[in-house]
Amino acid sequence: MDVVKAALRVVLGVCCLALGAAPSLAAEGSTVAGPIGGTDIRSAFLPTPGLYGAAILGGASAYQLRDGTGQTRPGLDAVGIDSKSAAGVLLYVPNFKLFDGSVGLLGVAGVGEVCGQITSANAERCKSGFGDIYIEGSWSRFFGFTRPSHEKGAAPIREGLAVRAGLGAVLPTGLYDARIQASNGVTVGSNTVIVAPSLAFTYTTPPLLADGTEFSSKIYLNSYGRNSDTDYVSGKNINIDFAVSEHIGRWQVGVAGYYLRQITDDTRGDVAVAPDGRRAEVLSLGGVLNYDIPDLGAAIKFKARTSVFAYNTAMTTAFYLTLAKKLY
Repeated sequence: MDVVKAALRVVLGVCCLALGAAPSLAAEGSTVAGPIGGTDIRSAFLPTPGLYGAAILGGASAYQLRDGTGQTRPGLDAVGIDSKSAAGVLLYVPNFKLFDGSVGLLGVAGVGEVCGQITSANAERCKSGFGDIYIEGSWSRFFGFTRPSHEKGAAPIREGLAVRAGLGAVLPTGLYDARIQASNGVTVGSNTVIVAPSLAFTYTTPPLLADGTEFSSKIYLNSYGRNSDTDYVSGKNINIDFAVSEHIGRWQVGVAGYYLRQITDDTRGDVAVAPDGRRAEVLSLGGVLNYDIPDLGAAIKFKARTSVFAYNTAMTTAFYLTLAKKLY
């Protein structure tokens, strides 16, 4: 049933482990490119050469599925999907320059549990297992200068503009069950290849309020392959992660969010899905708090967000806790 299949965007956007920011894509290819939780502060920067690792814990809930007019989708009388996930991240920055910029290679893999239902006729079900893998290659260049923080022992501030270009892909390695997907909207993997070029910028001002105000954004263009089990192809979308934050010594605090807009129709059997191609649009806002530990080459970050509006997708809340460290 189309109504039930459409609800898959609830789950895949909320909890696929290679997902980026948006719980809002087309019904059967509902992840977006990027690490779990998406990107926010410092999105255009690559660190100094070396190998870096991170652990990410996430939780999310989808509580309502909206149609193309922003109203509750009829027929889904018990939407309630909850997910818990954990992911590992590796980033390698080799010690060489390309066009005066740095190169980075990123990989993200994780596990998770998804529980819930979308109609009262089907009892809650749970699935747990490995999620889809995300990989990305990127190039970054910083055009500004580095200055000390006002706080002794804090990391230096990179004032000015940085840009970053990349190409990422979500690989359909995660657990996928078409039967449970159809009845409950519960699945861990997407069973779909996603390819996404990206462009990011970060600009940090002089110390006007504290150590400097940072504006960051990363823009992805997500293109989807065909789900071989369902013959479904999700439409292309543009996904914009963004953050405005202030550097205050070892702390960085601000507002973070994402905006997604689907630009082509979902199709099944090469025919647009009625009534509107299931074109999704969503805005989600929240906060981000980061604490640097320069002596250990580490940082801790917490982010939470909630949907402001949603069309052809789910209203969600989510949080993410990240611990990152330079390994060598």
